[in-house]
Amino acid sequence: MKKAFTITLYLLVFTLFGVQCTFFEKEKKQENYWENPVPLDLEEIVKRGYIRAIVDNSSTSYYIYRGRRMGYEFEMLRNFASNLGVRLHLIVKSDIDEAFYLLNKGKADIIAMNLEVTEERQKFAQFTEPLGQMGTVLVQRKQPSKIDSVEKLENKVIHIRKDAVYKAQLCELQKAHGISFSVLEEKGDSENFVQKVVKKEIDYTIVDRVVGLVNATYYDNLDVSLEISPKSDVAWAVRTNAPDLQKSINEWIGQKNKSGYINMMYAKYFQNSKNSYFRSNSPFSSLAGNNISPFDGLIQKGAETLGWDWRLLASLVYKESRFDTAATSYAGAVGLLQLMPVTLERFGVEDPNDPLQSLMGGVNYLRYLDKFWRERVPESNERIKVILASYNIGHGHVEDAWKLAVKYGKNAQNWESISHFLKLKSDPEYYRDPIVNLGFAKGHLAVNYVDDIMILYDSYRVLIEP
Repeated sequence: MKKAFTITLYLLVFTLFGVQCTFFEKEKKQENYWENPVPLDLEEIVKRGYIRAIVDNSSTSYYIYRGRRMGYEFEMLRNFASNLGVRLHLIVKSDIDEAFYLLNKGKADIIAMNLEVTEERQKFAQFTEPLGQMGTVLVQRKQPSKIDSVEKLENKVIHIRKDAVYKAQLCELQKAHGISFSVLEEKGDSENFVQKVVKKEIDYTIVDRVVGLVNATYYDNLDVSLEISPKSDVAWAVRTNAPDLQKSINEWIGQKNKSGYINMMYAKYFQNSKNSYFRSNSPFSSLAGNNISPFDGLIQKGAETLGWDWRLLASLVYKESRFDTAATSYAGAVGLLQLMPVTLERFGVEDPNDPLQSLMGGVNYLRYLDKFWRERVPESNERIKVILASYNIGHGHVEDAWKLAVKYGKNAQNWESISHFLKLKSDPEYYRDPIVNLGFAKGHLAVNYVDDIMILYDSYRVLIEP
């Protein structure tokens, strides 16, 4: 009854105001943020050591599965970042207009959302060479009265993702076929709209053909047979004043097309529907559930003891053991938190293969490290990074770096200063300093270790509820 009333209301409004294709569009901000993009190109990105990319949270773009980051765009971006020798920082957004805003304001460097290259979008950004082609389809439920031709869209209400190319495609259909239907734009990613169709909250939406096909594999009651727009090029977007970054991406695309890497990634996420379905519908997927691992309950208990966000502790556990209770390192570290035999004994772990004992042994060690650093690094967010580095390389080496920061007049309560000197512990000028107790260390590895955990934690915070 409610649905019938809503549709009747839509039709009444459309009758009064006429142009159904544009009625629901909100007035856009007048700020021409794209006219003066922040000057930031490849050299500056490489110098700072990381590149920021905007992606969707979807089964084909980016998601968490059993603690591991996955997705077509994610793996492609990770490969490109590795090619540049920088780290990858991801920004998860579903609003395309906001993505262009962040890009031009210098808050992101790449938009990797399989964007169709249009004349309108070339005002906001410049595009790379195509990474592939994608068409669009109508998503509806299977039923006797299903829409099997464009003409049958007459007087229908179609819900679509805001700022996507779908609206322009639908308006072209109206003009070409002389039909009248209504378009309602809303924020959200494509799979969110597909879910609404499945749950009978809406009747129709438009998505990329490959997204429609993947979801039609998951849900038997979906029909994606009606093509709205034929295949067209899709690409990544960068700022208009970043020609070196664009050139670097284009060269990378050329290399990866020749090697077959891009085809392999496409097959993995768009053609292997069974595996995609299994991952996307797992309770340990950020798309279907809110679990990271089978040990979330234990991790939450340990995090409460520490006063940490449980997703941070989960990030550490994933980094150490991939949630494998039987994991053993080359150095003999064992268990979920990879403790060495001497540490196991010190913190009362009798059975390192027991998940609870192993985890709580590691938690007790982290509590010890927290106590060790509390007065020297009082701010908790800074101290957590120091604790993680100590967990990896030993607090003695980190203490040496802290002493060097003090000696050279840097802020020794700040992880950035401590990490700077930790990396210098492979330089004889620093590791032979009389105040250094433990000498040489590959401190850069410990700094990378902390970065890896914090990057993963950022992903968990965005995709997994507290």
